[in-house]
Amino acid sequence: MVKNVEIARVFANIAKILSIKEENKFKIRAYEQVAATIENLPMEVETIYRAGKLKEIPGVGEAIAKKIGELIETGKLEYYENLKQTIPSGVLELLNVPEVGPRKAKLFYEKLGIDSITKLEEAALRHQLQNLPGMGKKAEENILRGIELYKKREERKLLGVALPIAEEIVDQLKSLREVNQISIAGSLRRRKETIGDIDILITSKKPEIVMNKFINLPQVKEVLAEGLTKSAILTHQDIQADLRVVAPDSFGAALQYFTGSKAHNIRLREMAVKEGLKINEYGVFRVSDEQKIAGKEEQEIYNILGLPMIMPELREDRGEFEAALNHQLPQLVNLEDLKGDFHVHTRDSDGFNTMEEILGAAREKGYQYIAITDHSQSLHIAGGLDEQRVLEQIRRIDEINQNISDFQVLKGIEVDIKSDGTLDLSNNILQKLDLVIAAIHSGFKQERTQLMERLTKAMRNPFVNIIAHPTGRVIGYREAYDIDMQEIIRLAAQTNTALEINASPERMDLNDIYVKSAKEQGVLLAIGSDAHQIHALDYMTYGIAIARRGWLEKGNLLNTLSLDDLKARLKKKLKN
Repeated sequence: MVKNVEIARVFANIAKILSIKEENKFKIRAYEQVAATIENLPMEVETIYRAGKLKEIPGVGEAIAKKIGELIETGKLEYYENLKQTIPSGVLELLNVPEVGPRKAKLFYEKLGIDSITKLEEAALRHQLQNLPGMGKKAEENILRGIELYKKREERKLLGVALPIAEEIVDQLKSLREVNQISIAGSLRRRKETIGDIDILITSKKPEIVMNKFINLPQVKEVLAEGLTKSAILTHQDIQADLRVVAPDSFGAALQYFTGSKAHNIRLREMAVKEGLKINEYGVFRVSDEQKIAGKEEQEIYNILGLPMIMPELREDRGEFEAALNHQLPQLVNLEDLKGDFHVHTRDSDGFNTMEEILGAAREKGYQYIAITDHSQSLHIAGGLDEQRVLEQIRRIDEINQNISDFQVLKGIEVDIKSDGTLDLSNNILQKLDLVIAAIHSGFKQERTQLMERLTKAMRNPFVNIIAHPTGRVIGYREAYDIDMQEIIRLAAQTNTALEINASPERMDLNDIYVKSAKEQGVLLAIGSDAHQIHALDYMTYGIAIARRGWLEKGNLLNTLSLDDLKARLKKKLKN
């Protein structure tokens, strides 16, 4: 079966080549959107193709459908192969670097013969780029930073990419009766925003059967190692996955040990030494006689030191031991606690689905409400709504709400914060909405003073309820903009403005450190999927991961409020 990621990569590369050739921008955008859609589909494209339903995929018309069919049937696409011949080998690779667009990639090749990221870095370090047309010292420095971002992106994979793969592998191995216990471990279990590889632990009396299944899974691109106690594979997404077999009476100890973090485990071992104990991946042992006294269950490892179980997301040595000793560990929020989603786009701006389709999907999740927050007018490329279109959307939402009693669509907007700090829509329009989230979408490289002024003005607006993706980062592609986040958190507390945990895997913004700081200062957080198509509503899983790593409990999130309580809380902003 041709995997979605492979098909998506072909269409993404087509868009890049067309960009280098400066072809029609709408054609380029179409390929980019199809690539993004296919990569994030909840089921395999080949399955949809075999069912004859390719055209039901958003953005897939007759021409794209034929290309997908050719890829599935032959494993390659003639159009793509011919297109690759029209640009120098290696130039396409340059577009993986933030700060390098099609024109620069073409310029670097034509002027300096640069056809690889290695050559690009060497040229930048020798200051050969800054004298090229349209470049300069600052542009050269930005490219070096972009190369560092690229390297980090290649070394570590997004949680949103790795977790579904790991869960698929675990589900398939669980089907074997020879598997007795199984769990994901490592930074993935701690739900870090990026991970190095996938670690899975099992117990089994017949590990040879399990290992044979593991190395022959459909996710396998390459077998890296094969053995009875440990095997390793490379997935189609180029993520290494390791499977370890441990003894049943050591499973808990091994799970704790391989979950980490390193800093957490060091503290745990230090506490054990003071009690005359030794902790390792095999169990807990008395130093005096080497007697094993725990290890079968993970909770035993903590209990034997007089600690309650510390949840994996907290294991970073950031105060969890002190909280545990003082019986002050948080009751972490769960996905099931969420009553709704505050950041969703429809076909009215740059989403793929209608409002009615999103409503249906949200109700299936058991939500009480969902906020429709399409872009405002400044974002022309995203089909942003002007004031007249906002009023029309308000009217349509009111009509929808009149026909349902067990759910409510909240009238919202993702309003753009302009360069002078004013908002993209008038207060006269904003006051007609249930929920306003404000965000910066341009001017990311402005000076700190200007960026802070923009955000400050937005938070002081009486109708702005939430600041969306507050630091503006896109993991591996764009650094956070230059703002004083601690000052933003203080302003949020002063102005009764919530800060968003943007759950999109590429953003994961706010990060866990700032989330914990916001909680400590009494700022409410709001998780938003930033969904542009229905399947992305599932991104709330990653928002919850950040929330839990940031020590959040139910009372720290707007999303856990009932509809009535939410409306009352939103009105507090007006009284501030």
